[in-house]
Amino acid sequence: MPKKATKLQSAMEYLMTYGWAILAIAIVMVSLYSLGIFNSGNLQPTATPGSCQVIRTAAQVSLAGQCNNLVPKYVARFSGGGGAASYVQVPDRSSLRLNGPFTITLWGNINDALPSGGYPGFIKKGNSAVSNGGYLFFYGGLGSITIPPFKRNNQQFNMPGSIPAVNTWYFYALTYDGSSKLVLYENTLSSNVSVTYDTNTDNSSLSIGSGDAGGDNNIANVQMYNTSLDSGSIKALYQEGIGGAPIDLQHVIAWWPLNGNANDYSGNSNQGTPVKVTWNANWQSGYSAPST
Repeated sequence: MPKKATKLQSAMEYLMTYGWAILAIAIVMVSLYSLGIFNSGNLQPTATPGSCQVIRTAAQVSLAGQCNNLVPKYVARFSGGGGAASYVQVPDRSSLRLNGPFTITLWGNINDALPSGGYPGFIKKGNSAVSNGGYLFFYGGLGSITIPPFKRNNQQFNMPGSIPAVNTWYFYALTYDGSSKLVLYENTLSSNVSVTYDTNTDNSSLSIGSGDAGGDNNIANVQMYNTSLDSGSIKALYQEGIGGAPIDLQHVIAWWPLNGNANDYSGNSNQGTPVKVTWNANWQSGYSAPST
């Protein structure tokens, strides 16, 4: 038999002998990748619930615990609509009505199954469609995902960017200067609008994980401030990633990491009560740590 034919036969025998093993390995690798095993976020150290918190004393305000270069062990998974909705409920306090300058930041991941009625969202407090009412940050309506809008005093403005992809993590932020300027952020995009808000007198509880209807999403690291953070601070919060700690400790009024519980780690005791919330340890798919 010619030498070339012998080599060809040997190659074919090798493929037939090991081909199934190579195919099986390839299938396993694809499965692991789809589960987010090779996501860079999974390679970072993991924060356990409550491992970082703000400590307030008469002398100073400071961070305590493991607060740097960590990702959460869990995020809050909200699902269902109507009577089966899940959410975190936080009792009303005047500071949560966000009168004057304010900032809201969070990481959100929208799933595919939206309720056919109502408007699911990330955060709701009271009636956003009336003067002196509350606010609503939502992302869908009647079964469809939309560009997430923020609504207050019946004035609604969209976040920058396009309709978010499902099962993908986004960083969202809202800042208001207390008089006329609202700035909306999605990851590295920003837009601003001129608006004036009436005083919010709505005493409804704050709801995280739902809007005017039950949501279908994952949420992590909700922060609220009684100041309007500048664009550099918002960028820094984004760069910290999904496990980042508050950047302005003097002005943070609530911090819910949602890492295994609904506690407020700002030191201001705005504790939440989880209702039908699942603490999701397999949240990493769709998350990429922000590049520096």
